[in-house]
Amino acid sequence: MPLTDQAKIQIVQERVFIKKVCRDCGALNSIRATKCRRCHSTNLRPKKKELPTKRA
Repeated sequence: MPLTDQAKIQIVQERVFIKKVCRDCGALNSIRATKCRRCHSTNLRPKKKELPTKRA
């Protein structure tokens, strides 16, 4: 069921993509995090903003 309403698409993108990922353990953290919630590492990166494309 694809979304067509732009407001709903914006909400979904904010919830899915506005995160930080720990480079050590792979845990998802809030965008404001400075340390990982799981392993306490400071090696965080922003989550990639692209949707994966389906292969045929």
